[in-house]
Amino acid sequence: MARDGAYYPPVNPVATGLRGRCPRCGQGKLFKGFLDLRERCPVCGLDYSFADAGDGPAVFIILIAGFVVVGAALFTEVAYQPPYWVHAALWLPLILVLTLGLLRPMKGILICQQYNAKAQEAQHGSGNAS
Repeated sequence: MARDGAYYPPVNPVATGLRGRCPRCGQGKLFKGFLDLRERCPVCGLDYSFADAGDGPAVFIILIAGFVVVGAALFTEVAYQPPYWVHAALWLPLILVLTLGLLRPMKGILICQQYNAKAQEAQHGSGNAS
């Protein structure tokens, strides 16, 4: 529930993140550039200062793109044995498309998941050590 008393029904974090929308209302835009976040939602006013995806999107994309490209390159090598320039012509553009194409949606998904889970930075030193 928002501080101003308005009720925002829960939104699907994956669908909302893929579209690059606000994790609270699902309407306002999350990004102001390719990967830069807005300061707040233009529709509901949610402050995006909580959002920190860190290296998460890059790690997931490395794993996904690596699986696809290495699997396809191995299959192509075993089945057709093309020269190296064919591999370069096939896989370099695919790597660029996969990594750049997935980066923004993955960052949006992780930020929406972070909001839904109410994840926060760890608070050290505030507890009692036993």
